[in-house]
Amino acid sequence: MASLLTPFDRGLQYGDGLFETIAVIGKHMPLWSRHYQRLQLGCQCLGIMPPDERALLNDIEQLLTGEGGRSVIKLIVTRGNSYGGYVEPEDSKPHSVIMLRPWPSYVKPWHLEGVQVRTCTLQESFQPALAGIKHLNRLESVLARREWDNSDIQEGILLDQEGYVVEGTASNFFMVKGGVLHTPMLDRCGVDGVMRQFSIALASQLGYAVQERRITLDECRQADEMFLTSAVHGIWPIKAWGSVKTLKIWEVTVQLQLSLEEKLGLWNDLR
Repeated sequence: MASLLTPFDRGLQYGDGLFETIAVIGKHMPLWSRHYQRLQLGCQCLGIMPPDERALLNDIEQLLTGEGGRSVIKLIVTRGNSYGGYVEPEDSKPHSVIMLRPWPSYVKPWHLEGVQVRTCTLQESFQPALAGIKHLNRLESVLARREWDNSDIQEGILLDQEGYVVEGTASNFFMVKGGVLHTPMLDRCGVDGVMRQFSIALASQLGYAVQERRITLDECRQADEMFLTSAVHGIWPIKAWGSVKTLKIWEVTVQLQLSLEEKLGLWNDLR
């Protein structure tokens, strides 16, 4: 059963845990299986006993009392309480916290019109042991997001310590060149988003080749299209990226958007 955090919780003290941000339509979570699989993987990486799937779904169902409409579930899993030091107590029991949030109101225009992004000064550090999972230590993203206060810019792009593109502060990055999709490898840092995973599978179904590799800023300057993905906003086309690129045509991006909307139904009325 979901629990309330205490001051002794290791997630609060040390960021010792994981989280998932889940899009909901009515009482349906279209990407639940991918979220739970990633949560299981994250728990395995951190050595935390994953919560029972059926128990989580029962708790979530109690929150989703309304009918119709979209909302967002925030699921947090921590290692449990600790009363001093980094060593895990032998009697530590994982905590699960579930929150229901309203659907963000900003999605509609960016979904259709595209977003403007910037390059963040902060660079992501390498830590392969945590790469890919959505752990609670998000301070790099927090600091990167503090770099701008301009409502015309919707997202910041993070580079790694070698200058390769990694992701957005709260999204994953794709570029299209010659009909091929390219997305950064996430073996050293970054979050492997569920929408990133779904978009890769969807692109393959539509007949597009997808390459996961190191991507440079110079390559982004030559891209035909670029877009961002996340579990809540789906796919956002990038319309401008400072001096890197300005884009007006998103042929592949829109095709992916339409197919995504058809399969998941989360954004059908936003187009």
